[in-house]
Amino acid sequence: MQRSLHLQYSTSSLESKQIRPKCLFYDEARQKISPILLIVGNTGFVGKHALARWPRSVTLTSAAGDSVDICKKPALLAALANNVPDTVLHLAAVSFVPDSFKFPERTFDVNFLGTLRLLEALAESGFCGRFLFVGTGDAYGTVSVDEQPIREGQSLRPRNPYAVSKVAAEALCYQWSQTGPFEVVMARPFNHIGAGQAPTFAISDFARQIAEISAGQRPPVLKVGNIDFTRDFTDVKDVLTAYELLLSKGRNGEVYNVCSGVERSVRSLVERLLELAGVEAEIQNDPTRFRPSDQPRVCGDHAKLSIDTGWQPGVSIDETLLNLYRYWEHEIGKSK
Repeated sequence: MQRSLHLQYSTSSLESKQIRPKCLFYDEARQKISPILLIVGNTGFVGKHALARWPRSVTLTSAAGDSVDICKKPALLAALANNVPDTVLHLAAVSFVPDSFKFPERTFDVNFLGTLRLLEALAESGFCGRFLFVGTGDAYGTVSVDEQPIREGQSLRPRNPYAVSKVAAEALCYQWSQTGPFEVVMARPFNHIGAGQAPTFAISDFARQIAEISAGQRPPVLKVGNIDFTRDFTDVKDVLTAYELLLSKGRNGEVYNVCSGVERSVRSLVERLLELAGVEAEIQNDPTRFRPSDQPRVCGDHAKLSIDTGWQPGVSIDETLLNLYRYWEHEIGKSK
């Protein structure tokens, strides 16, 4: 019998909290700089896009003048001593699933303990704004087709150490939203892609291979693993728009799916990448790239996010794929 975890969040006990940060960088008149955004986890794929989008934001490294271990509260307190933000976007995580199996203790240290230490340090520093915790749509685990599109009330059945650590940290954040001195909102992003994503992630790897074929650096053979499954992909720019809206309009203690609401097969994205790049190549299965997929189909539901914040995905899948391909085209060109 399969057991599942039900996390149903309610904010009724904290309706009296009225902390509502304005737009991240401008007031309603959009005439002057307003709340300071702290981006935690700025060196990863999404973090780099966040810094490019919000160049006036601060990071733990810029605040401390050196790298900061998120698991060390004294280091966090030192970084925050003269840099208490108004809003916090918490992206820091060990997020590559295979690595979470290899290093589960490190995964839990960063993803759970690091989140706890960050919450504690912010509270001790006098932070009283809005904190956005970025979890994962992987928290849902295996979901049958008749239970999709996946909504926030779906049972959580995490199937890898990364997802388990994120579910635990999300529960911790909910507790803080009810008992802590500041508001906490939680996001569950599904697969997101865009320029700059590491080739350890499938779609980025395919775009890199195609760019190498186009540049004559490899034969016209695209090596793939299992690509006959579906996922819900969102452009990283749309994901960041969702995070910005959640920081200003999300409800305290609530969790929100961040997804496109569109189910796409990985094979269809590979074929479209080839078309957009104008490259002809054989798609060839490579047994060394195969990883068992415990979830053949995934489609999320972003209705709650849209109702509460007005968010809608705005970047077309073609634009996303073309930006990703052009990124690798540029990177390969630099290496010549």
